[in-house]
Amino acid sequence: MENVIILGTGCAGLTAAIYAARANLEPLVLEGSQPGGQLTTTSEVENFPGWPEGIDGFTLMDKLRQQATRFGARTDYARISSVHFCEDKKVLTAEDGKTFEAKSVIIATGASPRLLDIPGEKEMFGGKGVTTCATCDGAFYRDMEVIVVGGGDSACEEALFLTHFCSKIHLLHRRDELRASSIMGDRVKAHEKIQIHWDTIPLEVLAGEDGLMRGARIKNVKSGEESELAAKGFFLAIGHIPNTEPFAKELDTDHNGYFIPCAGSQVRTKVPGVFVAGDCADHVFRQAITAAGMGCQAAMEAERWLAEHE
Repeated sequence: MENVIILGTGCAGLTAAIYAARANLEPLVLEGSQPGGQLTTTSEVENFPGWPEGIDGFTLMDKLRQQATRFGARTDYARISSVHFCEDKKVLTAEDGKTFEAKSVIIATGASPRLLDIPGEKEMFGGKGVTTCATCDGAFYRDMEVIVVGGGDSACEEALFLTHFCSKIHLLHRRDELRASSIMGDRVKAHEKIQIHWDTIPLEVLAGEDGLMRGARIKNVKSGEESELAAKGFFLAIGHIPNTEPFAKELDTDHNGYFIPCAGSQVRTKVPGVFVAGDCADHVFRQAITAAGMGCQAAMEAERWLAEHE
């Protein structure tokens, strides 16, 4: 039986692995369908401390992995489909039927951005124009026109953040009224750099001769009119899907599927010895550095819990 199994190899999971390995817990880290997490799809990371010139997302995750394995963390591939948690033993079953047993578990499975599944979206995702994080990538579109898709608070926050860099923001919303809070909606409507395209949906992300985004084909859902909108960036702000489904019967989740930690903690759950970290439990910040901080907390909590139960 393992001392601790860590699910996920994003910033939260690998940071937890570093701390658990340095505590001589010999953690087993299970990779899922996207080794390295969402950051591996980001071409350049400029807001992670310690990299003044920025660093490629894949390279950053590879360095975190090297750091974890240097201290004794082990990795294996498994997509967990079901779990059974007791205080003295946690059993995890993978899709291929293989089972893993551990005294403690850290779940850092992240969240997947909602996509539109339109032509050009996946082809230009990550460094070519399509992104799901204005905080991460907004500065790359300085003095350019960009598109934001969505109508809730997240979309409005993204659009307002982008006004610090971009010359113009086209906010596409499929309805004739924003779903955002009144104060957020009023700020967006009043900003001179933001143009709201009501009753409008994107049909296709268009590539230029250089392979980078040159704009989008859009449609007014009321009139049926289609047109092209020139832009260099395409920011999706239609929500995320936390990767928590296999654990929902054992752990508390909110109406959107995010883990609900115990009161007074960011990482403890109602099951003793089971901890959560990163975007699967954080629907507010969703940043690499906050995920890493939660991974640190989860590993330290796991270490203390194991020491108390030896």
